[in-house]
Parts: sequence; C-alpha cells; structure tokens
Amino acid sequence: MCIFCDIIKEQEPTRKYKHNYWYIIQDKYPVNKGHLLIVPKRHVNKIGELNQSEWVSLQNVLELVQQLICDEEMQIEYFGKIITTEDTYPDGFNIGINEGEAAGQTVNHLHIHVIPRYFGDTQDPTGGVRGVIPDKQHY
Repeated sequence: MCIFCDIIKEQEPTRKYKHNYWYIIQDKYPVNKGHLLIVPKRHVNKIGELNQSEWVSLQNVLELVQQLICDEEMQIEYFGKIITTEDTYPDGFNIGINEGEAAGQTVNHLHIHVIPRYFGDTQDPTGGVRGVIPDKQHY
C-alpha cells in the first residue's frame, strides 16, 4: 500500500470531496493557501496509466477543484490555521504533475497539484511552471 491508498481506504466512507474516479485532498505541505491534490482512487503511478473513463472525468474534476478553491464556504487548513477562501480568492492557478523521481515525485501514486496563485505570492511569476528549473524560468 501507499500513503494515498491508505488515505483512500481509511476515509472512503466519510470523504467530503470525491468524484467517481478521484479524491480531492489537501496537500500536506501546501505551496500556497488552498493547494489541493487530485488523486485517482485506483492506484496508478503515471498519467499514461489512466483508463479512458478516468481521462474523460479529469476535466470535470479539475473544474470542480478550481471551483472548490474559489468557493466562499470552503475552509482550508493552512499551516495549522483554518482559513476560508473568501479572504484569499485566487488570481490564477498552476496545475501540475510530478511524474518520476527526476521530476520530484515523492509518492508513487499519481496525484495532480492544483495550486492557487495570488498576486504578490512571488516577486515575478513570469514563466510559471518553468520555474522548476530556476535558470529556465525567464526567457
């Protein structure tokens, strides 16, 4: 078993945010306020291992997660403090996957990061996800 499979098994009956093929969970080490993960219920390591139904549903779950982050009623635990998104409506999003050890994947169960971005959260966001290699961020 992996940590995400354990979470899924433990929380299945009470999981508040779930989709047919996906769970929506808070990142244990959030990059920003509202950072959520989309985790397939079925254990797969890579995005290419998703079946057709999972692929088709991914668009819907991505839209759902962005809406949850923007929802005024959603409460998020951020570094031990409960906040509501009404105080932190995002100005944008980064959506990404770390696939493989060289890309920084630390849990071998596919998970998609949905990271809300706010003006001022970094000095210069130009290049977005290109910043994973700092010398390549600015072009």
